[in-house]
Amino acid sequence: MSNSGKAILAGVIMALATSPLLADTDAKIKARLEKLLPEYTIDSIGKTPIGGLFEVVMGPEVIYVSSDGKYMLQGRLIDLENREDLTEPRRAAARKEAVAKIGEDNMVIFAPDDYKHTVTVFTDIDCGYCRKLHREIADYEAEGVRIRYVFFPRAGLGSDSYKKAVAVWCSDDRRKALTDAKAGKDIEAKSCKNPVKDHMKLGELLGVTGTPSILLETGEMVPGYVPAKRLAALLEAKKK
Repeated sequence: MSNSGKAILAGVIMALATSPLLADTDAKIKARLEKLLPEYTIDSIGKTPIGGLFEVVMGPEVIYVSSDGKYMLQGRLIDLENREDLTEPRRAAARKEAVAKIGEDNMVIFAPDDYKHTVTVFTDIDCGYCRKLHREIADYEAEGVRIRYVFFPRAGLGSDSYKKAVAVWCSDDRRKALTDAKAGKDIEAKSCKNPVKDHMKLGELLGVTGTPSILLETGEMVPGYVPAKRLAALLEAKKK
């Protein structure tokens, strides 16, 4: 979650603590949270192994709320007896769902004819390691890895990197335009309806701070550049 998102959630703890008692029902908890967090979509509310503590999924974020609505927790829920992290699998599933909502029609995809794995890469056109990864796109394809690009210009809205991302999206051939831009070539400045802001918002919600950041099929986030063979081996290992 971004720093601004964390600040918002931290503020909600005080609001929850001073709120009237809530009935012990998912519907009322959801209604209360939606009032306190109107900028978030409450995707699901479910019970946890701890009596009176509910799991709340909001996009890619998982938090915990008491049944009376007085308290909220952020962090990992650990089953000490079984030494099992109960939160991370739920966060991974939530990340996958959040990215799926973007839709592949709103991504730039490089794929071999026959692929075994798909990863989603948050990329910045002017990032050195993002360019290195893209120069080796044929290596990833040779390993059977399909790459779905979403844009995360680190310099922010209105920056040169942001404008390049928009220009790539608005090009007649997005794959060629992205390849040219990552090679340092000038591409025609264009503007059109585009998903770049949505990509950036998603990255912030997922806690992306650097590029490239790679979302695996499992929903796990891997920061930084990973060579093709190592990435393929990691993906194969995760299948087992």
